[in-house]
Parts: sequence; C-alpha cells; structure tokens
Amino acid sequence: MTTWSLRRRPGRMLGLLLLVILGFLVLRRPLLLESGGCDRAGARRADWSALVPLWLRHRQLGLQAKGWNFMLEDSTFWIFGGSIHYFRVPKEYWRDRLLKMKACGLNTLTTYVPWNLHEPERGKFDFSGNLDLEAFVLMAAEIGLWVILRPGPYICSEMDLGGLPSWLLQDPGMRLRTTYKGFTEAVDLYFDHLMSRVVPLQYKRGGPIIAVQVENEYGSYNKDPAYMAYVKKALEDRGIVELLLTSDNKDGLSKGIVQGDRAAGRCRYIPAAAPGMWHPGMLATINLQSTRELQLLSTFLVNVQGTQPKMVMEYWTGWFDSWGGPHNILDSSEVLKTVSAIVDAGSSINLYMFHGGTNFGFMNGAMHFHDYKSDVTSYDYDAVLTEAGDYTAKYMKLRDFFGSISGIPPPPPPDLLPKMSYEPITPVLYLSLWDALKYMGEPIKSEKPINMENLPVNGGNGQSFGYILYETSITSSGILSGRVRDRGQVFVNTVSIGFLDYKTTKIAVPLIQGYTVLRILVENRGRVNYGENIDDQRKGLIGNLYLNDSPLKKFRIYSLDMKKSFFQRFGLDKWSSLPETPTLPAFFLGSLSISSTPCDTFLKLEGWEKGVVFINGQNLGRYWNIGPQKTLYLPGPWLSSGINQVIIFEETMAGPALQFTETPHLGRNQYIK
Repeated sequence: MTTWSLRRRPGRMLGLLLLVILGFLVLRRPLLLESGGCDRAGARRADWSALVPLWLRHRQLGLQAKGWNFMLEDSTFWIFGGSIHYFRVPKEYWRDRLLKMKACGLNTLTTYVPWNLHEPERGKFDFSGNLDLEAFVLMAAEIGLWVILRPGPYICSEMDLGGLPSWLLQDPGMRLRTTYKGFTEAVDLYFDHLMSRVVPLQYKRGGPIIAVQVENEYGSYNKDPAYMAYVKKALEDRGIVELLLTSDNKDGLSKGIVQGDRAAGRCRYIPAAAPGMWHPGMLATINLQSTRELQLLSTFLVNVQGTQPKMVMEYWTGWFDSWGGPHNILDSSEVLKTVSAIVDAGSSINLYMFHGGTNFGFMNGAMHFHDYKSDVTSYDYDAVLTEAGDYTAKYMKLRDFFGSISGIPPPPPPDLLPKMSYEPITPVLYLSLWDALKYMGEPIKSEKPINMENLPVNGGNGQSFGYILYETSITSSGILSGRVRDRGQVFVNTVSIGFLDYKTTKIAVPLIQGYTVLRILVENRGRVNYGENIDDQRKGLIGNLYLNDSPLKKFRIYSLDMKKSFFQRFGLDKWSSLPETPTLPAFFLGSLSISSTPCDTFLKLEGWEKGVVFINGQNLGRYWNIGPQKTLYLPGPWLSSGINQVIIFEETMAGPALQFTETPHLGRNQYIK
C-alpha cells in the first residue's frame, strides 16, 4: 500500500489526490444499484458491475436511509457485507481474505476496532503491522469493497474485556460503558487519536467508509441512559459525517434504541415502548441467527422506526467455542436458508463472521453467567472461510446465491493457499520456571497481593495479559483460601499440590519441615467480553490470600506477560539439556527447519496438557488438552526458510514432540478446489 504512504500528511493537494485515486479504484467497485423497491426481485434486476462516473464526481449525500431503501447518493443500495477482523488475520493474508470476500459476491466489509490492542498503555498508540487499520481499509477500497466501521469503544467480539483496555480497571470505582468521568476521559483521548485516522477514510472524503456503528449491543447492557448519546456526539464532534448505526440482539433490541429529540438537536437512549421518535441519524439494526427471529425485522424495527431500511448487522454464520465445550457447527444448508429469507424480507445483511481468524496471543475473551468459560484460541467460528482462509460448503452456496441476485457472476475465487505437514520436532533445551526467575530481575515486593492490572509495570499501566506468580513464606500447614482469577496452580516450594479457581476456593497445604515457599502461578484466561459483570474483571489474586483464615503477608510478585521482550532475557546460555523428567512448569526450546518456501501448517500437541506456543517470537496462543481445539494455526508468513525458533510454555505435563498437520482437527466441512 505504498500508494497511500502520504495519507497522514495534511494539505489540500493530498486530499484531492486521494479523492482522484480512490475514485478511479471505485470505478470497478461492485454495487447493487436499482431505482425500484427493496424486494428480492428488485435485487435480482440490479446491475452492480459499474457506477456512473458522474455519480463519483460529487460525493455529497453518502449512504442514507430513505423509505425502505438504503441510498448511496441517488441510487438504491443493498448492503451485502461480511466481517473480517484485521487484528485476527496475519497482515500478509489480508488481500487473500478480501479477494475471497469479493469473489463471494459481497460488496461491503465490516470490521471492529480493538481499543485494547491499539492503546496497550495509556496514551501510547499502536497502528503498526497487523494493527494498521488504515492500510486494511484502503486495501478493501482497492479491491472494490465499501466499509462499515465498528469502532466501539466497546466491541464485544469475544475479545478480552470486549476490547476495552485493562488499565481502565486500575480505578477501583470504574464503571465501564457509562458516562463515568474516568471512562469518558479515556474514551475522549482514544477517539481523538483514532478518529484523526478514520475521518479521511470516510466516503465524503473520498474513502470507502460508508457507515459507522455507535458502540455495540448496548441494549443488553443499558446501565446509563446518557451513554449512547455521549458516544454519538463524541464521534460527530471529531468529524464522523457518515450514516450512524446501532446494533443489538433480540434481547437488547427490546430494551431500547437511540432516539432523537429534534428540537434540542440531541439524542437520548430511552425505552422502545414509545415508537415514532426515531432520529434518522441513528439507524437501528439487529443481530440474529435463526429464521424464527426474522419477525423482529417486520414488527419491532418497523413499529419503532417506521418506514426505514432493514438490516441484519450480524447474521451469525456459526459460533465461537469455549475450552472444555463442544465445537459449534451450523449446517451450510441452514445458513443458505436463513440468508435467503433475510434478503426475501427486504433486508440488507452482514455475515458475522465471513472469516473469523485466530485469537493470537492472549486476546481471547470469556463468558461468565453460571460458570466461567474462556474462549479457545481459534476464532474459526464455523464461518464462511475457515481459520486458515479455506473455502467451505457455506462459501460455495452463498457465492451462488449472491451471484444469482446480481445476475452477474462474481470474480473467480483465488486459489487456495498451500499447506504443509512438517516433520515432528523434539525440544532439545529446557528452562524450568523456577530457574527462569533468576533472570527476571527483582520481583515486586508487597505486604499484600496486588492484582494484575495494578502491578507497577509497563509504565504504571499494569499487566494486561499472561501469567503472574505470587510467592510468600509459610511456617505451618493448613487450609489455603482466596479469590483467584482465573486459574492458580499452587506449589509448596516446587511441588504442585493443586489448583484454585472459580469453583475450588480452598486447598489443603501439607506440613513440610524447614523453610517453605508457597507459590501460586495465576493465569489470566481471558476477561469477560459480554454481560453485566465487566467491571469485575481484575485478574490475579483478588484481595487477601488466607492460610487457616489468617491473611498471608510479604509477597514477592513476578509479572510473566510473555511478550517478545520477556524471552529476550533468556539467552542460549541460560537453557539446559532436556532431562528425562523435567520440572514443571517449564519452557521448552526446539527448532523447525524449513528448506523450501514456508507454508501454513497446524501444530498438534499430543501428550502436552496446557500452555502456550511461540514461533519466532510470535505468540500463537493457548492450547489445552480438554479441547475442543486440538491444533494451533501457524501462518506461513510467520515462518522463514532455514531455522525457526519454537518455544513452548507447559504448565503441567510435557509431551514427547510437536507434530504438524495440514488440517485443523475441528470437524470442519471444508470445500477443496
């Protein structure tokens, strides 16, 4: 995308140049244009293969809600969209995934923007590499896709804390997703930076962004009637001029939408029982999966909004998985049936997900209603494309369907990317966690336990992800108890005696003579991303740790975030030869030798129990033998010809080797060209 390397520099000439170049690119953009109504028959008559050049020369009106139709300038427009999250896909594969979206007959890309990844420390922003939002949006424009941006600040998306940065929780009184001052001040600073990047990419500025979503599914949360109006104003004050949307599931939709006070020029979040006051600047859309919920399109939305375009912002093509649960699958025939019914109902649609990708690193979220359940590393989602971007039966059926609507065959699908089953590798070097502590520097010393978010690390921003180790000395046996979030392995010296978690809150500590060190290795398995308890997502030891009901004191605390800088402490001279019976937890070091061009592959960890894998410094994510995920996706671009470093952090039981396979072992119904 070097064509766009000057896009951040101010000046009228740049704006004109951007408009001219994008105008040329969009000449090839497929639109569904029709001057009639929004029934499916009208859609079938549409010709989206070209646009009238005159229409391109004056972008003034943008996407509008007029009657039952969306209008783009003076032409009827159907949104046939799909969701791909740039942060869940290696940057080297963005073009491949977007071309496959175009070849499926879709015309619009939707994506979330994860605040927690873009502002990992307060005031320090990262839009580089895999987080280059602007490059992703401009690539979509180049390929011929419009964009609906969903910037949050809360996005859910099965991400840790719904995409909100964990440093917000340093404030003990924090009330997320409200007009609480501590929250809105942080949002304002983030939006100041984010919107300076987004505003030039809007349709009326010559860019591909035709609509922007305001927050996400707030009706299911609904704790502050002033909040949605605040977010709307925050967007508009920073230059967002395109159509604004809200998005709610069936439960949230019934609790409220954003309605307008025309006289005051303001918006407020009020119960939906008072129809007729909807303001066209905030179009409500719905999220659903089954045909049983389609009645909401014709009843609730119409009763509240009157004659306005209907849209399913999220049609769920599958579902996410949780550790220890089943792999969720939605039959391709059922998907086609529901998509066809949505379009027959005169509604635009967005496929969530078109391509799910991967929760690389520790970005996965969790659910906690009756039980705490963390999400697996894969975000395959049983989506239209697999985690590795392969075609599925859903893809072929939907491609035929959208092609029949336009009357023009979509572009040919790109070839599948090659996969490889590399030879198994056996780790040859090893470093126990207890030996590794010597190279960690001085631990944090505290009279009481400190939760992860409040650790004095990362410039005072606390620790967001990974593990945290607590140590203290004890002189007696007894019953150990405390609040551990989310899973704590308890050791007496270096001997594991069990786990503390949400269900197990007490454990017996045996009597050991002499000097005794009590250790708890606590894993943040993922903060809750949906529900009313997001304010209570601090990790580590929460409050005091008790032995026989007496609080323990004088802790030594190690931050084990496992970033790239974490492993730089461990030079080759720090590792030892792998013993026959390694002491765990431990790090294991091996190498993968590749003599040809690297290809995608999947790691299979048979014999290993629970941990994390790092390849050339890239965190592939968590593995756990309780399933349903049995392999980890390893993108080819993260490998190189020659020697590739492989590090495994294993908590409880090491296996003999790492194996590689061409298939993900998720029970997917893939289509092989």
